[in-house]
Amino acid sequence: MFLYIHGGTIINEGKSFRGNILIHNDRIERISENDREDIPQEAKIIDATGKYIIPGVIDDQVHFREPGLTHKGDIREGSRAAAAGGVTSFMDMPNVKPPTVTNELLREKQQIARENAAVNYSFYLGATTDNIEEIRKVDPHTTCGIKIFMGSSTGNMLVDNRESLEKIFAESPILIATHCEDNATINRNLELYKQQYGEDIPPFCHPLIRSRECCYLSSSMAAELARKHNSRLHILHLSTKEELDLLDQGPRTQKHVTGEVCVHHLWFNDQAYHTKGNLVKWNPAIKTEEDRKALLQALSENRLDIIATDHAPHLPEEKAGVYTKSASGGPMVQHSLVVMLELMEKGEITFENIVDKMCHAPADIFRVEERGYLREGYKADIAIIEKHPWTVAKDNLLYKCGWSPLEGQKLTYKVETTIVNGQIVYDQGKINDTVRGEMLTFY
Repeated sequence: MFLYIHGGTIINEGKSFRGNILIHNDRIERISENDREDIPQEAKIIDATGKYIIPGVIDDQVHFREPGLTHKGDIREGSRAAAAGGVTSFMDMPNVKPPTVTNELLREKQQIARENAAVNYSFYLGATTDNIEEIRKVDPHTTCGIKIFMGSSTGNMLVDNRESLEKIFAESPILIATHCEDNATINRNLELYKQQYGEDIPPFCHPLIRSRECCYLSSSMAAELARKHNSRLHILHLSTKEELDLLDQGPRTQKHVTGEVCVHHLWFNDQAYHTKGNLVKWNPAIKTEEDRKALLQALSENRLDIIATDHAPHLPEEKAGVYTKSASGGPMVQHSLVVMLELMEKGEITFENIVDKMCHAPADIFRVEERGYLREGYKADIAIIEKHPWTVAKDNLLYKCGWSPLEGQKLTYKVETTIVNGQIVYDQGKINDTVRGEMLTFY
């Protein structure tokens, strides 16, 4: 099967040029700037004139809620929303029911995805205080990373004691991804605000309870442990300017301590709590405008490595109610790319940097095989984007949870077509339900 994408502006590896891509079966066969080239007679032609062609986005942090929490999200629904957003690969988190803390449970999730995922997939193995044997046995070729909840988790998935952490950092055979918030600090702050407000704490207190200090205390410990044990550490959803100093500098393929920022920390600031309330309650919390700008600046200076979503759907009733009962997290995977392009329209980031941090960098840091770039011989994971103003509304959401913190937001760009392994999975608002992604592999 041949697919020929003609005449679009290709954004790839820091360059922008008008060109064409020939896909044969699941791979890119040719990238050219020649308008008069021979193409196979049987090729399906996509006219991308006036549109943009980029590698498919790789989202290194989603919570698709399967197994056990499928009332608010699942792999089929989440991956379809991903496809509609130009995301062609995802890495899913282990805090489901039961938690993915054994290799057997990891294989079960892989099988669910094999049968249901519309895009490519990988899963983290969750760390606990006592599953070091499972971590030692993990398959580095098929597992994206070990996830440590150093804060914001319950039961044995909360790992915040030094002894357990030392063991994991010393012995993990693959990248370690951390959620860094210091629980003792959070609990102290929460008690202070409960004394003042009771259970119904105003949402604007969230970044004061889950404070910048609680983030830095935990992330600095993770960075220290990674350097002590020469581990590969990826600090997820950084939210403060201070934490940026913890990351390694230089070429990302040589870094041991890398960092991710989420779209919501780049789009919103703490003023959003006054208008959207618990709908913008995430952990870590959205911080100040100064932090938001510092995170964007760090992306432009290549000090911060990856842009992702932490897509974490909850039902509206789980987000409602008093502060202490409201769930943290929100859906974002359908809108991450177009929101970043809106920031580009505002002059806050370049198109080339968006592609670098959402497509190239995840492939480099996680060592994904043959994806993340538009290169001849690579898997054909591609998004085609058009300038086509639209508004986020309930009737165009693909989220099972049925809401978005972006509802009512006007956006300038739209994902027109998403291609996964050479197959069109999403085109002009329609999902091809016959397409299934592949399991990501790592070198």
